[in-house]
Amino acid sequence: MKKTVLLLISTLLIYPLIAQNTITGKIITREGEPAALVNIELKEQKKHAVSGEDGIYILSGIPEGKYTVIVSFAELQTQQKTVILKNNEKAVMDFVLSENAGQLREVIIDARKSQNEKTITIGKIAVKPMDLPQSMAVIGKDVIERQQSLRLSEVITNTTGVYMYGNTGGTQQEIGGRGYAFNSSNTFKNGIRYNNAAMPEISALEKVEVLKGSAAILFGNVAAGGILNLVTKKPTFENSGEISFRAGSNSFYKPSFDIYGPVSDSKVIAYRFNATYENAKSFRDNVSSERVYANPSVLIKAGKKTTVLIEGDYLSDNRTLDYGTGAVNYVVADIPVTRFLGASWSYNKIKQKTATVTATHNLNKKWKVTSTTGYQGFSSELAGTTRPNASGQFVKTDGTWLRGLQKSTTEEKYIITQLDISGNVKTGKIEHTILIGADADKYITDAGAFEYKNGSAGNRNIYDSINIYDLNKYVQRTDIPVITATTLTHTPTSRLGIYVQDIISITGNLKLLAGIRYTDIKRNAVYTDTLTKNIRGYVKNTNDEAYTPRFGIVYQPLKTIAFFASYANSFITNTGTDIYLDPLDPSYLNQYELGIKTDLFKKSVSANITVYKITNSNLAQMSLTRADGSANSDANIKELAGSVNSKGLEIDINTKSIFGFQLISGYSFNETKYTNSNTYIVGSKLLYNPQHTAHTSIYYTFGNRTVLKGFSAGLAGYYVGKRVAGRSTRIRVPNDTYKPMPLPDYFQFDATAAYTFKKISIRLRVTNIFNTISYYVHDDNSVNPIAPTQCSATVAMKL
Repeated sequence: MKKTVLLLISTLLIYPLIAQNTITGKIITREGEPAALVNIELKEQKKHAVSGEDGIYILSGIPEGKYTVIVSFAELQTQQKTVILKNNEKAVMDFVLSENAGQLREVIIDARKSQNEKTITIGKIAVKPMDLPQSMAVIGKDVIERQQSLRLSEVITNTTGVYMYGNTGGTQQEIGGRGYAFNSSNTFKNGIRYNNAAMPEISALEKVEVLKGSAAILFGNVAAGGILNLVTKKPTFENSGEISFRAGSNSFYKPSFDIYGPVSDSKVIAYRFNATYENAKSFRDNVSSERVYANPSVLIKAGKKTTVLIEGDYLSDNRTLDYGTGAVNYVVADIPVTRFLGASWSYNKIKQKTATVTATHNLNKKWKVTSTTGYQGFSSELAGTTRPNASGQFVKTDGTWLRGLQKSTTEEKYIITQLDISGNVKTGKIEHTILIGADADKYITDAGAFEYKNGSAGNRNIYDSINIYDLNKYVQRTDIPVITATTLTHTPTSRLGIYVQDIISITGNLKLLAGIRYTDIKRNAVYTDTLTKNIRGYVKNTNDEAYTPRFGIVYQPLKTIAFFASYANSFITNTGTDIYLDPLDPSYLNQYELGIKTDLFKKSVSANITVYKITNSNLAQMSLTRADGSANSDANIKELAGSVNSKGLEIDINTKSIFGFQLISGYSFNETKYTNSNTYIVGSKLLYNPQHTAHTSIYYTFGNRTVLKGFSAGLAGYYVGKRVAGRSTRIRVPNDTYKPMPLPDYFQFDATAAYTFKKISIRLRVTNIFNTISYYVHDDNSVNPIAPTQCSATVAMKL
């Protein structure tokens, strides 16, 4: 099949960079990726330039005269054109390079950037990863598509030290890293906080960015383990698209489409619209799901220096509420992984809609302003039987369980606006990359609570009895009783942040990073309506302020090797009061990180090693005494006297395509435990965190001159070490019934294959090839088994 590389030179796009008597341009492949391996030669001066960041190259300071420009690309036919330059002239030239199969043997080349060359948008400025004293990872759409990932939990298996630890109710995937949960404060979509109670739609993603460790300087109160940023696909000025249909085990089917291009051949407005519908049953009895998703976006070039990107999406996710197989005395119940223990009518309904406007204006060739305003609306309604072992109704040794009922609702509105000014400046010979920014956001959350009254038993929340070992032992109820609304809690929370950061290039190979953020968080009057009595209660306002600094150093003895060290500070807000009944101050966490980033073998292989330590030395815990010295039994009265340490090692190896093979591999060690506590055993590990995780995926693409042209295949393995769920033993409770719940380690292997012919592709996937049995466990009351062996197939057509 004929290959082409289109060299587009547009002085309008890079006008601020153009010098007198200049040849300049932007190099892209037909797929829109920068063609980094294209060689541009100015024959008469023997000068060469390879496309740099975003494919831009510049040949400047050229005297008047006649010159020959030669453009070459491996496996493609070299072409040349003549240009005559006069004073104050800027050359504009286009090239199309065609395949030269008669002169070259087949050479498989991956022109994409190495892992250590991929900048991340969540960092707010385009810093080369080699210049950043922090570990990071980018999982691009090429990896997502070839692994045919369906959920975020599958995507993050390609990231060392990030793991899924829970699947509460079968509705929310709980992800963590370095011993800390990536909650909704740590999850972003296009740089805007994302309520991760909704499982994101993976088919809409261009990439997933992971910034490990503290990011408090950029985003305020985020947990110390790191942040996730989900980057959706963007509009382009090329007319194209794809329609696909995916089907698989358990009656799964999913039609999708993605179309994009200019609006009416416009050169200033482009659009993109992707949407999908998903319907499936489950390997779990009586469990099903249905999803609808749509993601429109528009890109506007509002002048030579200004672009405006408008994005929105809508998600409706309805699925059966399923807390899994249950546990008996903190041991996973020995029942089939297919057995469903909830009421047949149990459900969880989620709706989420977002809108974001991002405007970027280049003040000049060195400075730009970026403004982002976003809105997110989230609503959920959950109803069904309670979790096994929740609310004091434990599953008995013989399997008998008194099922209660639960219902809750959430309505949340989130609004944010942020402004960033970034640029470069010199003070003498020292270069500065500066970021100055501010953001303000607000949550308005309404949480509804309900209760079920068994008429014959007063307020006792008992729906019926079942036996988890033998569902035929009792007759299960199937009716949906009245569950009465009792309270509505209204919580407005506002947050303001101001930050500044400077990356200082002292020499070409020595860089320093310094920055600080001020954050102010206010929780206004929180009140609860007792709906049945119309009583309104108020809670005291709280106001948390925090300063979070960040420092780092990077030393690059070579352009392909970088040693770094960093310190970052972050904080978490606390509930409850101190012994004087004043709101509790935030807890501060200190993170130290050392590492080396390397690009080897002409940047074909990226190999990185990172070690870290995170310390929370003022962990909030229940105070033993009150202000008057008397003993305290109120769990809401606390002191900042506990401590937790997290330490670990991460090793990453990523390759570009080498002789058709591509490898992604990594290993992580983490130990997170209490080092001082008056509540839990000192030295005991925090729940859910595996001490060891590892992943390896290898992917092979057959070349164009083989019998299997157009065919590719991959194998991925994932290892999760031993971890602990259940409930940590309380040292102040005599004969405490709480117990940790050890979970064994496990391996899981997935296989994929694909065949492409012209515009048609067929993709096959088999997950959990060896039918490994394991569980995601939250406490001991949501014990959700991982899916057994499942198959799927996708047929897609390019438009």
